Amino acid sequence: MAANSLEHRTPRILPAGDRSVLVDPDDEADLSMFVDALRFGLPDGVHDVLPAARTVLVTLTEAADRTAVTERLRRMLGETGTFAGEARARAEDEVVTIPVRYQGPDLEDVAAHLGIGVREVITAHTGALWRCSFVGFAPGFGYLESAESPLAVPRRVESRTSVPAGSVALADGYSAVYPRRSPGGWQLIGSTDIDLWDLARAEPSLLRPGTKVRFIEEAGA
Repeated sequence: MAANSLEHRTPRILPAGDRSVLVDPDDEADLSMFVDALRFGLPDGVHDVLPAARTVLVTLTEAADRTAVTERLRRMLGETGTFAGEARARAEDEVVTIPVRYQGPDLEDVAAHLGIGVREVITAHTGALWRCSFVGFAPGFGYLESAESPLAVPRRVESRTSVPAGSVALADGYSAVYPRRSPGGWQLIGSTDIDLWDLARAEPSLLRPGTKVRFIEEAGA
């Protein structure tokens, strides 16, 4: 049996208000696959899903039967690998490419912290396939994770009062792009001109839970 299987343990699905349930698979890999499955096939009675670092808040439609939806979600969790495999097969080509100028003010500090060179940081960042686990902090701010990345660094001791929009950053095992100017304490390793949040688009946020991301070094940067 695969290590991520939930066949022999029951995940927690808890009531959360009048029309929501909180799903807690208690395993990061299962959570990732569960979000992928939901992204491509919301069960009947589900209005919206809001992933977080360890849980998923599922909002139901007004007419939904909470018990029936909960059972459907529980079955999806029990068959996570099957559902997610089908979802990921449909999403194979859905990779957002983000060109980066690797000239961030914290790039050398990140390299020193990891005990590697600046070029190795860039190679590791561009060599990994990242996945948006959840969106938070600011509209369009996606928390990107990658099992391929060795770039786990802490947040800055002192946060900046203003981080420019488009700043590419690392912190606590995640990578992210600041969608707009805001305070922030992540380590800044580069910048991009990609617009992460645009109300003129049908989907304002470029990144959604489950979105795959590939960073590339901008030519001539």
